[in-house]
Amino acid sequence: MFAYIVRRVAYAIPILIGVNVLTFYLFFVVNSPDDMARLHLGMKHVTAEAIEKWKVDHGYDKPLLLNSAADGVSQLTDTIFFEKSVKLFAFDFGFSDDGRDISYDISQRMLPSLAIAIPALLVGLLANISFAMLMAFFRGTYVDVSGVILCVILMSISGMFYIIGGQFLLAKLFRLMPISGYAGGFDGIKFIILPVLIGVISGIGSGSRWYRTFFLEEAGKDFVRTARAKGLSESLVMFRHVLRNAMIPIVTGVVVVLPLLFMGSLLTESFFSIPGLGSYTIDAINKQDFAVVRVMVFLGSVLYIVGLILVDITYTIVDPRVRLS
Repeated sequence: MFAYIVRRVAYAIPILIGVNVLTFYLFFVVNSPDDMARLHLGMKHVTAEAIEKWKVDHGYDKPLLLNSAADGVSQLTDTIFFEKSVKLFAFDFGFSDDGRDISYDISQRMLPSLAIAIPALLVGLLANISFAMLMAFFRGTYVDVSGVILCVILMSISGMFYIIGGQFLLAKLFRLMPISGYAGGFDGIKFIILPVLIGVISGIGSGSRWYRTFFLEEAGKDFVRTARAKGLSESLVMFRHVLRNAMIPIVTGVVVVLPLLFMGSLLTESFFSIPGLGSYTIDAINKQDFAVVRVMVFLGSVLYIVGLILVDITYTIVDPRVRLS
């Protein structure tokens, strides 16, 4: 097991380097250091001296990927890419282009993101499994067919519709909860109810249909037919045998999502003015703050790789037949 984890971590290093290179390339294809300087200094009355000073102060005065004026290894190390990227692998995130400590910002914005993501995951998981079990229990009947049609309809609706419709209906029309904003402690509960509710409803279609597939696959296996032949009721068969064995792929799917909960939701946090990591990333993109963008992309890649490793480890726990070597 330990050797397997070490190998996976070693494999992750070139992946992270590739993601970092791609992020760097895509960002600077659209923007140049001069464009970034003009945006941060203000578009009016910006002198060439002011732009050059901003680039020097923020470390954007060197070549992007290759410094042809340097000698030897310095051609690669004396570049914006190397100096901005190498510290990421030591989790030294440095400062944003407007001078804020990125690590501090992440620590402050992490809790609002988790306050929405964790309840949405748990409530959504319970709702999806319950609805999928209902369709599987009444498989082949009007309940099952109607449920599948409803799932397809819910999957076909854009997430933006759920957010805007929920804000209009529950917040503006009926005034049941605030339309946006956030507060710490117990005062923040009223602000997260609507985002969590929208997150659950928007995910029921795809989640329930996915889990229904697992349940139907297990319901057709020999050990389930044997349980029915022994006289067990259908409800007991579904909960004791079908649900228990279908939880293997469900649990592993949830595990891979857990690290990504930390990153927050881009759309939800932006529309509800939640000061989480999702809105932090959107704000950085709008302000062309490359320092924050590269950190958030790198952190998301690390967390996703961690999630995949946890999935493999979880398989060995929930299914004893699987062994890692």
